[in-house]
Amino acid sequence: MGIAQPGQGPSILVSAMSIGMFSISFTVADPGGFVALAGVIFGCLAAFIIFFHRDPERLIPSDEDLIVSPADGRVMFVVRERSTGRRPTNEQQKTEQIETHPLMGDWFPQPLEKPLRFETEQRWSPVDPEDELPTDVIRIAIYMSPLDVHVQRSPINSQIVAMEHRTGKGLSRGPFRKASKKESEANERVRTVLESDDGLLIEVTQISGAIARTIIPFCFVSDYLKRGQRYGMIRLGSRVDIRVPANRVRPLVEPNTMVLAGSTPLFRRK
Repeated sequence: MGIAQPGQGPSILVSAMSIGMFSISFTVADPGGFVALAGVIFGCLAAFIIFFHRDPERLIPSDEDLIVSPADGRVMFVVRERSTGRRPTNEQQKTEQIETHPLMGDWFPQPLEKPLRFETEQRWSPVDPEDELPTDVIRIAIYMSPLDVHVQRSPINSQIVAMEHRTGKGLSRGPFRKASKKESEANERVRTVLESDDGLLIEVTQISGAIARTIIPFCFVSDYLKRGQRYGMIRLGSRVDIRVPANRVRPLVEPNTMVLAGSTPLFRRK
């Protein structure tokens, strides 16, 4: 059982403070017991930091056709979607076609020429089973409670080809809606696009929750990742969405399935 990189420094510091308080209380007079009490408080804080930043090793499946979960947690939903818009360019922003969402911001109501390249953030809508197209995606949303491990792992052997930080319209941070609700997709988020050696593109979005306020990347654009390799984390309860081209995969999980990052297969490649 390891400790995630962002928690290593704080856990060592707070643990040392707890040990120091107890050492003082045992070697120096502490009539009111305040020093010992401070040691207990620091000890509890250190235990919380270590528990929250725990980062256990995982057994990575050997089957190369499997796409594994990027996060621990519970599957909120599995849905087939299609792009119905994208972030506007400067020229498109000047037109009268722009549609504005109060939290998501401005959309240009036409999909990208190649939606499955995930060149920029896109607006997605559910697809009727009778109206499927090769440009559709399958999205799986995973809710992470405060008790889950919060380190994210790469779902495939891949290179990071894009990373994008987004907040609500007009906000420098946030919003921070409850991550277990579908509406939380408008929360502060980091969108990462991964490309495998054979050209499969996958979009993974780390979404902050009502309590979680910090998304921490471990890797950046152009970095190569092994399947199951750690690439970031979100502090406290949060959510991770993964989108994969529908014509390339078959989903393996259903809503309410509990998954483990790096271990649980979400898709099998066709």
